[in-house]
Amino acid sequence: MRVRAVHLDAGADVRRSLEDLAQREHSPGFVLSVVGNMRQATFACPGRSGPTVLSGELEIITLQGTISPQGVHLHLSFSDGDCQVWGGHLEHGSLILKGADLLVGLLDPAEQATPMATTVANTPATDAPRLTIAVADGCPWSRRALRLLRTLGIPYAVVAAPPGRSLPQIAIDGQPVGGYSELAELHGNGGLDALRRG
Repeated sequence: MRVRAVHLDAGADVRRSLEDLAQREHSPGFVLSVVGNMRQATFACPGRSGPTVLSGELEIITLQGTISPQGVHLHLSFSDGDCQVWGGHLEHGSLILKGADLLVGLLDPAEQATPMATTVANTPATDAPRLTIAVADGCPWSRRALRLLRTLGIPYAVVAAPPGRSLPQIAIDGQPVGGYSELAELHGNGGLDALRRG
């Protein structure tokens, strides 16, 4: 793994800057740490059709997830002037106020080929589930995704994700779907019906 120190100046778009980095380096990777502030945050909340936009002096708390030349999947959390914490999927339009410093880990070719390993399944091995999900202990989005799957009666296998990945990560028939928001959207448009028991 190669580590890059990235400084974002005032006015920089956080998501666009990380997309540009992945394209310049021709490599996938993940955000290791971040400190800084924003004057505007644009993020997607679960269950909403469009992004939420907040302005002010916003302190970045966390930025987690993956980047690649094909795109990014990042979760942002930040606090406003009243110390209220907000968060969701990072969208274009999240603009730096004074500055921000990030550490980004970029994967070498050998690391990119490392497969995910299945750890546990909630159905017998003879009836392998079509849906897999990588989760993190204590992650509210992971808990929500698992709760939704259990409520709908959808068989799933829990798999381990490489370090630094934004969680949860969901795949159907081996094809990546995304995180909780994408899962909820699939449920809303009937895209999960074929996976339900019975």
